[in-house]
Amino acid sequence: MNNNMNQMMKQVKKMQEQMMKAQEELGTKKVEGTSGGGVVNVEVNGHKKVIAINIKPEAVDPDDVEMLQDLILTAVNDALTKAEELANKDMGKFTNGMKIPGLF
Repeated sequence: MNNNMNQMMKQVKKMQEQMMKAQEELGTKKVEGTSGGGVVNVEVNGHKKVIAINIKPEAVDPDDVEMLQDLILTAVNDALTKAEELANKDMGKFTNGMKIPGLF
């Protein structure tokens, strides 16, 4: 029985290492969110950190700042949703779709 326990512990350790590696790799993956037909583009990594915001000149209207704010907000939320989907896809293979608080 002790041998089975040792084998199980090795498997758990291997799975933990694979999960940590997958979590690290998420930080190098990027997704993009857009709005306004592509006039606002937001890049987010798999850790849900905004990397870049690109705004085309035609999106900037000094008389309608609220529209630009809405475009940025929409693009950021789009990118964050895609980052969440990426994390769920990459980490879901370890959790079988089970949400584990603090994991991702």
